[in-house]
Amino acid sequence: MTTRQRFVRVLTGEEVDRVPFLKVFGGSNAVLPLWEEKHPGISSSIDQLIGFEGAYRGWQTTPVNMGLSGLGKPVTLKETETFVILKQADGTIVRQEKTGDYHKQVLQYPVRERKDWERIKKKYLSPDDPERFPANWQELVSEYRRRDYPLQLTHGGVYGFARNLLGDEALAYAFYDDGSLVRDIMETYTEMAISVWGLMVKQVQFDLIECWEDMASKNGSLISPKMFREFLKPQYEKIAAFARQQGIKIVLVDSDGYIEELTGLMLESGVTALYPYEVGAGNDLDRVREKYPEVGIIGGLEKNSMALGKEAVEKEMEKAARHIQKGRYIPGPDHFPLSNVSLENYLYFMERLKQVILTTKPETLR
Repeated sequence: MTTRQRFVRVLTGEEVDRVPFLKVFGGSNAVLPLWEEKHPGISSSIDQLIGFEGAYRGWQTTPVNMGLSGLGKPVTLKETETFVILKQADGTIVRQEKTGDYHKQVLQYPVRERKDWERIKKKYLSPDDPERFPANWQELVSEYRRRDYPLQLTHGGVYGFARNLLGDEALAYAFYDDGSLVRDIMETYTEMAISVWGLMVKQVQFDLIECWEDMASKNGSLISPKMFREFLKPQYEKIAAFARQQGIKIVLVDSDGYIEELTGLMLESGVTALYPYEVGAGNDLDRVREKYPEVGIIGGLEKNSMALGKEAVEKEMEKAARHIQKGRYIPGPDHFPLSNVSLENYLYFMERLKQVILTTKPETLR
């Protein structure tokens, strides 16, 4: 079987020889700066060294722009040795750190009143903008048609897109103070995404739709179940309907934080799989699997175990094997490691995970 076949079959509970060995977080040849400093050249060869399967993080994205289009280059407002402050055409002002584990802080969100949204909606959200597609799109189409890795259609998030326009705090108020604005943002973006996808699926068969949300803290969802069902669920139902029409079996949601309660809301809205189920945020895979046996899961292994040593890693490997056997689970770290993890510990974690994957067969659930 190919990585593409394994990915889809595992997450949908179908017969499969084994799960794929995916990077999950970090992208192609991702390394920490210290790793490259100590091992020059590792950033060009680490994926091959470890033997990751698939492309990018295991499943691949396309370079089609699914966000605001036509923004142009940001303007530099200030730059020092340690950070740079940039302003985008939509009004977003961002501070980007040049060092450390956390690099981005939004200083000003672009939508502060309705007229800001109307300007952005009119100027940057046309699904017909030819600049959404890269100049080499037809070359990529030829590659995609020959691929052996999973390929996704991308959605910037029903909550996630609105959050990036207003910020979490302003969005929380807007649900109550100006629900029509929130609804218009979510509907407009999702309809734009589906329009662009409609052009893409005419040329390529995709394996999944991924939605970026990051709508939870360690205390749970940032919005209530009532608000989820009122605002997010209708858009997810549109996404799921499109997936069914196109024979796409997986609708995947990416959200950090404690997402156990969100899992049920996502499943009832047409989502089929979630990740990464961060351990540090309180997610427990045993509890999730018992309550939602139908959900596909990626990740779920504590990244910080790499910093704690081999005993901690082995505990995560036991967890990985147990959940692989249950089916609908692709193991991986619950995020890319932080700077407290050495290259040696990262390599040990991945080598042990590869061994577990190659020797553990998942149960067939369908």
